[in-house]
Amino acid sequence: MATENSQVYHERQRLQFCLVHALNSLFQQKDAFTRAKLNAISERLTLEDSNSETWTPLSVLFKPHHNVLTGNYDINVLIAALEEKGKTVVWHDRRKGASSIDVDAPEDVLMGFVINVAVTRFAGIWRSRHWIALRKIDGVWYNLDSDLTAPQPFFDTDKVREFLDSTLAHGGEVLIVMNEKQS
Repeated sequence: MATENSQVYHERQRLQFCLVHALNSLFQQKDAFTRAKLNAISERLTLEDSNSETWTPLSVLFKPHHNVLTGNYDINVLIAALEEKGKTVVWHDRRKGASSIDVDAPEDVLMGFVINVAVTRFAGIWRSRHWIALRKIDGVWYNLDSDLTAPQPFFDTDKVREFLDSTLAHGGEVLIVMNEKQS
């Protein structure tokens, strides 16, 4: 975790490993999660899935929960990874808007947000999804998007809600990461 005398931890995008970067930025720790760890979670989820698809030659690269070469992990890997660290993930109901999210909740209750947004790259040729972390550090909310050159602070909680509402309006998903188990 950052303190007054330290920097906010932020990882930059590499291939499609944005979930690795988002989780490490969310936890404010290098290697809180690694590619190998998320690959292992993905493999475990595949083995646990009773509806596993039949094997094809492409199965070597394109696994049910990620792409072996580039990453591109799915929501199941995110939830399993966070649960392994004792966190709870609440999928926000987009119909309620960001105003229904308590962004002022104490940090021992609300860890932050992981957002999934549509992205278009390479002049519109490539369309995919991208994971982004938001976290309050020392009382300030930050956008820890790995596509940014540096973390971007929000000036106040209204700006956080505006960002979340804009994300929802553009088809993004907001996942609330809680430090405590929610009943």
